[in-house]
Amino acid sequence: MIKLIATDMDGTFLTDNKDYDRPRFQKLLTKMRARGIRFVVASGNQYYQLRSFFNDDPDIVYLSENGAYIRSDAQVLAVNHFTQEAVQQLVPRLTAIPHVRVIVCGERSAYVQAKDGTDYEAFARQYYYQLQVLDSFADLPNDHILKFATNCPPAETQAVIRQLDATMGNLAEPTSSGHGDIDVIQPGMNKAAGLKRLGDHLNIDLADMAAFGDGGNDLEMLREVGLGVAMANADPAVAAVADAHTTSNEEQGVLTFIENLLA
Repeated sequence: MIKLIATDMDGTFLTDNKDYDRPRFQKLLTKMRARGIRFVVASGNQYYQLRSFFNDDPDIVYLSENGAYIRSDAQVLAVNHFTQEAVQQLVPRLTAIPHVRVIVCGERSAYVQAKDGTDYEAFARQYYYQLQVLDSFADLPNDHILKFATNCPPAETQAVIRQLDATMGNLAEPTSSGHGDIDVIQPGMNKAAGLKRLGDHLNIDLADMAAFGDGGNDLEMLREVGLGVAMANADPAVAAVADAHTTSNEEQGVLTFIENLLA
């Protein structure tokens, strides 16, 4: 019996113009609440950005930063962050990779370097509503660093992932959400681990969860839950591990699947 439904956002719950059918979702959310089913957002993006999509729904739980920062409006449930020593080692390794730009993602804010330009700052602000521009990452304030978001030309994604694997050692691991976006996360700190921790808090087993996704950072989540659902637009590797499939994000496949599930 499904007691929790988790969904990725970009390429999954959201259409390509970063929206969703809000009246349709509200009807489904009312039905889920009536049945005691929790609705959870599981994304690599920042909590403050994710929260902006659901201003009328204060009880939704967010697994942001790929599960490193878990909270609702009222309560922070988990903060999993890199040690300061790991941050000091990772920053120069990441910034030394050619054609790669870096966002350092903290609990209070995300951080970019001024030298990466105003265009990159504008790109970052789409996903990180709390963002500071620093002269250098040497000026990072005292914040819990949850992950590093990197961006490269899409055609170079797999080559950059291999380079990251070779240079990060056991300090971190890369995961791709597509389109040249690669998150550098704490070892083992993926969306599945975040759902497990949330499930322990809510007394819900992974086997009693359903999850929706489309990208490489959804792989573990879809594999570990009781019902993993891939979008029609999902990466082939994601589609291969899923228990079920639904229509694309543009066709609101998450909402359609939930409607059928509740029926």
